[in-house]
Amino acid sequence: MKEIKDICFILQSRVNSKRLPRKVIKPFAGTTLFDIAINKLVNSELIPNENIYCSLYDDELKDIAQKYPVNIFHRSEESVSESSEHRVVLEWGWKLSYKWFVILNPCSPLLSIETIDSFVKHYLNSPHKSLFSVHKNNNFYWDSNQQMITPYPGAVDTKLVEDTYSGAHVLYAGSNDDIANNVYLGDFTPNNPELYTVNEEETLDIDVKWQFDRAELIYKNLK
Repeated sequence: MKEIKDICFILQSRVNSKRLPRKVIKPFAGTTLFDIAINKLVNSELIPNENIYCSLYDDELKDIAQKYPVNIFHRSEESVSESSEHRVVLEWGWKLSYKWFVILNPCSPLLSIETIDSFVKHYLNSPHKSLFSVHKNNNFYWDSNQQMITPYPGAVDTKLVEDTYSGAHVLYAGSNDDIANNVYLGDFTPNNPELYTVNEEETLDIDVKWQFDRAELIYKNLK
Protein backbone atom coordinates (compact mmCIF):
# COMPACT_ATOMS: atom_id res chain seq x y z
CA MET A 1 0.00 0.00 0.00
CA LYS A 2 1.23 3.48 -0.88
CA GLU A 3 1.15 6.49 1.47
CA ILE A 4 -0.09 9.85 0.30
CA LYS A 5 2.92 11.63 1.80
CA ASP A 6 5.04 9.79 -0.77
CA ILE A 7 3.06 11.07 -3.78
CA CYS A 8 3.72 14.35 -5.60
CA PHE A 9 0.75 15.79 -7.46
CA ILE A 10 1.89 17.40 -10.69
CA LEU A 11 0.25 20.04 -12.81
CA GLN A 12 2.57 20.54 -15.77
CA SER A 13 1.87 23.24 -18.31
CA ARG A 14 3.35 25.64 -20.82
CA VAL A 15 2.13 28.64 -22.79
CA ASN A 16 3.46 27.74 -26.24
CA SER A 17 0.99 25.00 -27.16
CA LYS A 18 1.01 24.51 -30.93
CA ARG A 19 -2.60 23.79 -31.91
CA LEU A 20 -4.21 26.39 -29.64
CA PRO A 21 -1.54 28.84 -28.41
CA ARG A 22 -1.87 30.13 -24.83
CA LYS A 23 -4.94 27.96 -24.21
CA VAL A 24 -4.20 27.43 -20.52
CA ILE A 25 -4.29 31.20 -19.79
CA LYS A 26 -6.85 32.20 -22.42
CA PRO A 27 -10.03 33.60 -20.75
CA PHE A 28 -12.35 30.68 -20.02
CA ALA A 29 -15.72 31.18 -18.29
CA GLY A 30 -14.38 34.10 -16.27
CA THR A 31 -11.18 32.32 -15.28
CA THR A 32 -8.54 30.15 -17.03
CA LEU A 33 -7.97 26.44 -17.52
CA PHE A 34 -4.83 26.72 -15.41
CA ASP A 35 -6.67 28.35 -12.49
CA ILE A 36 -9.44 25.74 -12.66
CA ALA A 37 -6.94 22.89 -12.50
CA ILE A 38 -5.02 24.34 -9.55
CA ASN A 39 -8.23 24.98 -7.63
CA LYS A 40 -9.30 21.36 -8.04
CA LEU A 41 -6.11 20.04 -6.49
CA VAL A 42 -6.09 22.66 -3.73
CA ASN A 43 -9.75 22.04 -2.85
CA SER A 44 -9.39 18.28 -2.63
CA GLU A 45 -9.90 17.04 0.94
CA LEU A 46 -7.53 14.18 0.22
CA ILE A 47 -4.51 15.84 -1.41
CA PRO A 48 -2.11 17.78 0.87
CA ASN A 49 -1.31 21.24 -0.53
CA GLU A 50 2.36 20.76 0.30
CA ASN A 51 2.47 17.81 -2.13
CA ILE A 52 1.13 19.84 -5.08
CA TYR A 53 3.68 21.03 -7.65
CA CYS A 54 3.09 23.21 -10.69
CA SER A 55 5.84 22.30 -13.15
CA LEU A 56 6.35 25.52 -15.14
CA TYR A 57 8.76 27.39 -17.36
CA ASP A 58 6.76 30.48 -18.36
CA ASP A 59 6.71 33.47 -16.00
CA GLU A 60 3.03 34.12 -16.82
CA LEU A 61 2.12 30.72 -15.41
CA LYS A 62 4.38 31.12 -12.39
CA ASP A 63 2.67 34.43 -11.57
CA ILE A 64 -0.68 32.62 -11.47
CA ALA A 65 0.61 29.68 -9.42
CA GLN A 66 2.08 32.01 -6.81
CA LYS A 67 -1.45 33.02 -5.82
CA TYR A 68 -2.15 29.51 -4.52
CA PRO A 69 -0.79 27.38 -1.64
CA VAL A 70 1.23 25.15 -3.99
CA ASN A 71 4.87 24.59 -4.90
CA ILE A 72 6.44 25.71 -8.16
CA PHE A 73 8.89 23.39 -9.87
CA HIS A 74 10.96 25.52 -12.23
CA ARG A 75 11.21 23.62 -15.51
CA SER A 76 14.31 23.90 -17.65
CA GLU A 77 14.15 25.31 -21.18
CA GLU A 78 15.02 21.86 -22.50
CA SER A 79 11.94 20.34 -20.85
CA VAL A 80 9.59 22.55 -22.90
CA SER A 81 11.32 21.62 -26.14
CA GLU A 82 10.12 18.84 -28.43
CA SER A 83 12.13 16.16 -26.64
CA SER A 84 10.57 12.70 -26.57
CA GLU A 85 12.63 11.58 -23.56
CA HIS A 86 10.49 11.19 -20.46
CA ARG A 87 13.48 11.97 -18.27
CA VAL A 88 13.77 15.38 -19.96
CA VAL A 89 10.11 16.39 -20.25
CA LEU A 90 9.24 15.09 -16.77
CA GLU A 91 12.47 16.14 -15.08
CA TRP A 92 10.71 16.63 -11.73
CA GLY A 93 10.50 12.82 -11.60
CA TRP A 94 14.14 12.48 -10.66
CA LYS A 95 14.60 15.87 -8.99
CA LEU A 96 11.78 15.71 -6.42
CA SER A 97 12.17 13.33 -3.48
CA TYR A 98 8.93 11.37 -3.81
CA LYS A 99 8.29 7.70 -4.58
CA TRP A 100 5.17 8.19 -6.69
CA PHE A 101 3.41 10.79 -8.81
CA VAL A 102 -0.08 11.69 -9.98
CA ILE A 103 -0.41 14.01 -13.00
CA LEU A 104 -3.54 16.04 -13.71
CA ASN A 105 -4.11 17.29 -17.26
CA PRO A 106 -4.83 21.06 -16.95
CA CYS A 107 -6.82 21.05 -20.20
CA SER A 108 -9.74 19.00 -18.86
CA PRO A 109 -11.91 21.53 -17.00
CA LEU A 110 -14.94 19.22 -16.74
CA LEU A 111 -13.10 16.70 -14.55
CA SER A 112 -14.59 16.69 -11.04
CA ILE A 113 -12.73 16.78 -7.74
CA GLU A 114 -14.61 13.62 -6.79
CA THR A 115 -13.17 11.76 -9.78
CA ILE A 116 -9.67 13.01 -8.99
CA ASP A 117 -9.97 11.85 -5.37
CA SER A 118 -11.41 8.50 -6.43
CA PHE A 119 -8.46 7.96 -8.79
CA VAL A 120 -5.99 8.83 -6.02
CA LYS A 121 -7.69 6.54 -3.48
CA HIS A 122 -7.59 3.67 -5.95
CA TYR A 123 -3.90 4.27 -6.64
CA LEU A 124 -3.08 4.38 -2.93
CA ASN A 125 -4.50 0.88 -2.52
CA SER A 126 -3.35 -0.55 -5.84
CA PRO A 127 -0.54 -3.14 -5.90
CA HIS A 128 0.52 -1.82 -9.31
CA LYS A 129 3.14 0.83 -10.00
CA SER A 130 1.17 2.83 -12.55
CA LEU A 131 -2.41 3.82 -13.27
CA PHE A 132 -3.88 5.20 -16.51
CA SER A 133 -7.32 6.85 -16.85
CA VAL A 134 -9.39 5.32 -19.66
CA HIS A 135 -12.87 5.22 -21.20
CA LYS A 136 -14.68 1.91 -21.59
CA ASN A 137 -16.04 1.59 -25.13
CA ASN A 138 -18.47 -0.71 -26.87
CA ASN A 139 -17.92 -0.06 -30.54
CA PHE A 140 -16.44 -1.51 -33.72
CA TYR A 141 -12.77 -0.76 -34.41
CA TRP A 142 -10.46 -1.45 -37.35
CA ASP A 143 -6.72 -0.96 -37.71
CA SER A 144 -5.00 0.94 -40.56
CA ASN A 145 -5.16 -2.17 -42.73
CA GLN A 146 -8.94 -2.42 -42.26
CA GLN A 147 -8.50 -5.50 -40.11
CA MET A 148 -11.18 -5.60 -37.43
CA ILE A 149 -9.74 -5.16 -33.95
CA THR A 150 -12.89 -5.93 -31.94
CA PRO A 151 -14.32 -9.43 -32.49
CA TYR A 152 -17.42 -9.27 -34.67
CA PRO A 153 -20.38 -10.42 -32.51
CA GLY A 154 -22.46 -11.55 -35.49
CA ALA A 155 -24.68 -8.48 -35.64
CA VAL A 156 -24.21 -4.73 -35.98
CA ASP A 157 -25.31 -4.16 -32.39
CA THR A 158 -22.80 -2.34 -30.21
CA LYS A 159 -24.36 -3.81 -27.05
CA LEU A 160 -22.93 -7.16 -28.12
CA VAL A 161 -19.40 -5.90 -28.76
CA GLU A 162 -16.60 -6.90 -26.43
CA ASP A 163 -15.38 -4.09 -24.15
CA THR A 164 -12.41 -2.07 -25.31
CA TYR A 165 -10.62 0.82 -23.59
CA SER A 166 -9.21 4.10 -24.87
CA GLY A 167 -7.03 6.67 -23.14
CA ALA A 168 -8.96 9.42 -21.32
CA HIS A 169 -5.78 11.50 -20.95
CA VAL A 170 -6.83 13.30 -17.78
CA LEU A 171 -5.08 11.47 -14.93
CA TYR A 172 -1.88 9.43 -14.80
CA ALA A 173 0.07 7.90 -11.93
CA GLY A 174 3.37 6.12 -11.67
CA SER A 175 6.79 5.72 -10.13
CA ASN A 176 9.33 8.52 -9.91
CA ASP A 177 12.14 5.98 -10.11
CA ASP A 178 10.82 4.83 -13.47
CA ILE A 179 11.00 8.37 -14.85
CA ALA A 180 14.60 8.58 -13.68
CA ASN A 181 15.18 5.51 -15.87
CA ASN A 182 13.35 7.13 -18.80
CA VAL A 183 10.21 5.01 -18.33
CA TYR A 184 6.89 6.80 -17.94
CA LEU A 185 3.97 4.48 -17.11
CA GLY A 186 5.47 1.05 -17.64
CA ASP A 187 5.81 -1.21 -20.66
CA PHE A 188 2.07 -1.25 -21.47
CA THR A 189 1.63 -4.93 -20.78
CA PRO A 190 -1.41 -5.99 -18.65
CA ASN A 191 -1.60 -3.91 -15.44
CA ASN A 192 1.54 -2.01 -16.34
CA PRO A 193 -0.17 0.45 -16.30
CA GLU A 194 -3.35 -0.63 -14.61
CA LEU A 195 -6.42 0.85 -16.32
CA TYR A 196 -8.85 3.05 -14.38
CA THR A 197 -12.21 3.80 -15.99
CA VAL A 198 -13.52 7.36 -15.76
CA ASN A 199 -16.75 8.98 -16.95
CA GLU A 200 -16.32 10.18 -20.54
CA GLU A 201 -18.60 13.18 -19.84
CA GLU A 202 -15.87 14.63 -17.61
CA THR A 203 -12.92 14.11 -19.88
CA LEU A 204 -13.11 16.54 -22.78
CA ASP A 205 -9.40 17.23 -23.39
CA ILE A 206 -8.95 20.62 -25.05
CA ASP A 207 -6.48 20.68 -27.94
CA VAL A 208 -8.15 22.91 -30.53
CA LYS A 209 -10.52 25.90 -30.58
CA TRP A 210 -13.81 24.05 -31.10
CA GLN A 211 -13.06 21.90 -28.06
CA PHE A 212 -12.21 25.03 -26.06
CA ASP A 213 -15.51 26.70 -27.06
CA ARG A 214 -17.59 23.58 -26.39
CA ALA A 215 -15.98 22.95 -23.01
CA GLU A 216 -16.56 26.56 -21.99
CA LEU A 217 -20.29 26.29 -22.78
CA ILE A 218 -20.61 23.04 -20.84
CA TYR A 219 -18.59 24.39 -17.92
CA LYS A 220 -20.81 27.50 -17.68
CA ASN A 221 -23.95 25.36 -17.72
CA LEU A 222 -22.60 23.10 -15.01
CA LYS A 223 -21.83 26.14 -12.87
